Amino acid sequence: MRESADIVGRTLAEVAKLIRPGVSLKTLDKVAETFIRDHGAVPSFKGYDGFPASLCLSVNDVVVHGIPSNKELQDGDIISVDCGAYKNGFHGDYCYTFEVGHVSEEIHLLCQRTKESLYKGIEQAVAGKRVGDIGHAVQSYVESFGYSVVREMVGHGCGRHMHEKPDVPNYGTKGSGPRLKKGMVICIEPMINLGVKEIRVDKDGWTTRTADGYPSAHYEHMVAIREQGSELLSTYRYIEEVLEKKEA
Repeated sequence: MRESADIVGRTLAEVAKLIRPGVSLKTLDKVAETFIRDHGAVPSFKGYDGFPASLCLSVNDVVVHGIPSNKELQDGDIISVDCGAYKNGFHGDYCYTFEVGHVSEEIHLLCQRTKESLYKGIEQAVAGKRVGDIGHAVQSYVESFGYSVVREMVGHGCGRHMHEKPDVPNYGTKGSGPRLKKGMVICIEPMINLGVKEIRVDKDGWTTRTADGYPSAHYEHMVAIREQGSELLSTYRYIEEVLEKKEA
């Protein structure tokens, strides 16, 4: 699983190199699929329940499951790039939200705090705790800033199948839900809206948007439950190296 997760991280970094105003979503998807296959893996998403692409590319008010199109990114957009790779019988699956050009301070803070909430959730991913402890940590943090948590879309277990039990909501009550056990691997993925928590799905059956049209941010890590804490199987290191070079 570490190997599959590493391929996802490197793929996201290849996409990060290209994110700028004027690049099309289909270009990003093509680069990602080529990179995944060149490294001996298969895109987890392509064909999954009929999904037509290798990446979920969700821009601005699209929460998740955006289908790559000829749409070009604009200055001030945000885009969540969700990627999966399948190798050696196991899936890797995680996500990062990128800022395109210069975004407003309000949008920058939404991304920053959503990412921070992910790590708040990870702190609770310890053997003996419960799924509700993770959701409560995420929810209480982001709601303190006036943001809202999507209810219908949740994190999940991951392994030989991309989506396994248990579901891992980004909201909840301390001490509730399934108990976390050593050896489990879960994907924690806050999907946090600037406005209301309600969502709607486009006619394509995939593209999921905020009901009020306000932006949404989405970050995801793969976490292995350990006796004394947790271990990240996923990494943002490759992405951050690319972003640092772009800013230099």
